[in-house]
Parts: sequence; C-alpha cells; structure tokens
Amino acid sequence: MSDGEKDRLGDKLRDVEKGREDKFFADRDRALIEKLKAQTGAQEKQTIRDLAHMRCPKCGDRLVRRAQLEVELEECPSGHGTWLDAGELEKLTSRESSGWLARILGRPS
Repeated sequence: MSDGEKDRLGDKLRDVEKGREDKFFADRDRALIEKLKAQTGAQEKQTIRDLAHMRCPKCGDRLVRRAQLEVELEECPSGHGTWLDAGELEKLTSRESSGWLARILGRPS
C-alpha cells in the first residue's frame, strides 16, 4: 500500500466520522426544537384558556354567577345565555314533573 492510498483512506474515514457527528448534532437540535415548540404550544393554550375562562362565547363579557333554586348558574350580563355545570340542569328540573323541560329530558308526566 502506498502512502497516497493511506491518505485517501484516512480522508474517507474522517469524512464518515464528520458525517456521523453532523447527523448526531442535527438530530439533537431537531429534538430540542420540537421540545421548545411543544412547551410554547402548551403555554399558549394555557394563556388562551385563562383569558377565555368565565367569559361569554358570544360577546366576551365576564359571566356573572347567580343562584337559582340552590344551584349556581353562570350567565352573560348582556343576555346572551346561561350556562350550567354538569348535573345542574338535573338539579333544577328535579322538582318539575310536567313542564316543558321535564318533557325534553324525558321525565314521565
């Protein structure tokens, strides 16, 4: 083997080594970028959730809590609607047996 062949082989090995190193750092950078994007996305979602919490979906006004037959309701001060949490509709209609709301919920008359 001549010295020229050894140099070419050494150059090829260095090129392969450099290629592996470049791929390693590119993969690591890609993973870090994805992690940052995920964190930023989660923070943005939380910020939006905090801004929209207890707001009317139509006008954006703050919802006002009001008690109705021992049930806490949230309603829009501009009259765009009233919101109930899970189980609150059943509590409100538990005393009713023949009204329109009972018919909608399938309660027997």
